[in-house]
Amino acid sequence: MDKITIGVVTTSDRASKGIYEDISGKAIMDTFNEYLRNDTEYLYRCIPDEQNLIEETLIELSRSCDLIVTTGGTGPAPRDVTTEATEAVCQKLLPGFGEQMRAVSLQYVPTAILSRQTAGICNGTLIINLPGKPKSIRECLDAVFPAVPYCIDLIGGGYMEVNESVIKVFRPKAK
Repeated sequence: MDKITIGVVTTSDRASKGIYEDISGKAIMDTFNEYLRNDTEYLYRCIPDEQNLIEETLIELSRSCDLIVTTGGTGPAPRDVTTEATEAVCQKLLPGFGEQMRAVSLQYVPTAILSRQTAGICNGTLIINLPGKPKSIRECLDAVFPAVPYCIDLIGGGYMEVNESVIKVFRPKAK
């Protein structure tokens, strides 16, 4: 079974200064621990909402991760620049991820329409932007993760072994 390396990036001015605990980054890791059967290594970063720093962090992590998941910085506020940083470093964008996450989130809150999550490929690594609230993180991951292992297969990452009793994924049948 392949070892999987996942970058977890929380973008938050206050959490990065220790003003409050980063529960969102922990929620991402907890969710992947439920989803995956692989030995998983997490490369965790909690950084301020600074576009240049976010871009540098995503590029650095893309050199060693199969997947990078961000949380925070995807709303309309002036300091929300995670989406811009992701788009700046990706060679290919995968807008369907954001579309699906917004569609699911709109079932719970009308303000989900303000969300600007996206996804893309940076140096052969899938990057997915998630919202900042743990409940929303789980809802969004449940919605898009079924496509993640096959996407990572297509771009040459490690083979994700999934706990099918927790979540079902889709991979085309071999011919």
